[in-house]
Amino acid sequence: MIFGFGRRRHVRIFPGMRTVKVPLGDRSYSIKIGNSILSRLGSECRRLKLGTRCAVITDRKVGPIYSKAAMSSLREAGFEPVEIRVPAGETAKSLDTIHSCYDKLARHRLERSSFIVALGGGVVGDMAGFLAASYLRGVGFVQVPTTLLAQVDSSVGGKVGVNLKAGKNLVGAFYQPRLVLCDLDTLKTLPKRELRAGLAEVIKYGIIDDATLFRRLERQLPAILKLNAKELAHVVARSCQIKAKVVEEDEREGGLRAILNYGHTIGHALEAISSYGKYLHGEAISIGQVAASKISRDQHGLGQAEVERIEALFTAAGLPTTVALSKKDTLKLLSAMKVDKKVIGGQVKFVLAKSIGQVAFGIDVTKATIKASLQ
Repeated sequence: MIFGFGRRRHVRIFPGMRTVKVPLGDRSYSIKIGNSILSRLGSECRRLKLGTRCAVITDRKVGPIYSKAAMSSLREAGFEPVEIRVPAGETAKSLDTIHSCYDKLARHRLERSSFIVALGGGVVGDMAGFLAASYLRGVGFVQVPTTLLAQVDSSVGGKVGVNLKAGKNLVGAFYQPRLVLCDLDTLKTLPKRELRAGLAEVIKYGIIDDATLFRRLERQLPAILKLNAKELAHVVARSCQIKAKVVEEDEREGGLRAILNYGHTIGHALEAISSYGKYLHGEAISIGQVAASKISRDQHGLGQAEVERIEALFTAAGLPTTVALSKKDTLKLLSAMKVDKKVIGGQVKFVLAKSIGQVAFGIDVTKATIKASLQ
């Protein structure tokens, strides 16, 4: 089936803040987007009627910059926060790190009514969410994403987990946050490489659902890279709208939610064979999305002109679009793809584009076609 929603979710706009709703019944929550809103963390958590004790999970890069403001806001709202710092980077997203955090949560006597705040990028959000889902069989958690990639993607939708040596996110859960607080000012301290990597997920939303967003990115990319407040607020809110709609219709990835994995099948495998060190997630899925567009052209009718537009936009964003693999590494990549969560009956299933803004999922692709897309 072809998907391209075409409908825009309602975004409530308050002075200095936009709110996108993720409607999931009694697990519904808000994504709040704006500048200088980290100081509102405590008051927003108080509205949720969460327990007094909480833990702020952050890493050694983000913690020194934003932990003090987050902890102060929580204390001023009457909470008793404790900070837990973890190593930075994808390699820290492991069961060893989780075990260490379990011990610290127990030492600080977090209770069933307590909650966890994820302060950082996608790695911190995934780990903190998995901690929250599993500690005491589940405590509340709040996402405070500080990277563009986390604000538009990983903090929304409730997929949490950690990596194994065999592959990415193979241990995890579906566990929704109580709130997502996106302070756009945190992007000012984000290294340019990570800002560009986050754009890979924004571009993905244009490809899978919104040709208008894709065209806006083509026009406004220089302004976004310069952190133009208006453009940033728009692309973050629009990306969250699209993801919220997909999650509302398919929370647990039974079907439609697979479209969010456009370019990720190859991208995740590339991360795995490079030991999660050579590529940032956005860089790997940039390569994966360009490869998926070529497969879409060869197998699903995507026009060559649109393939070129897709590749040009990733290039303009300063992201890699090709990878040079030896025969041995190509075999490793194909093997890593077999461990992907989207494998059904031993067969890797792809998301392919019919046009920019419309995709289909669950499509078989031959090894020869995959290899050709990486040339």
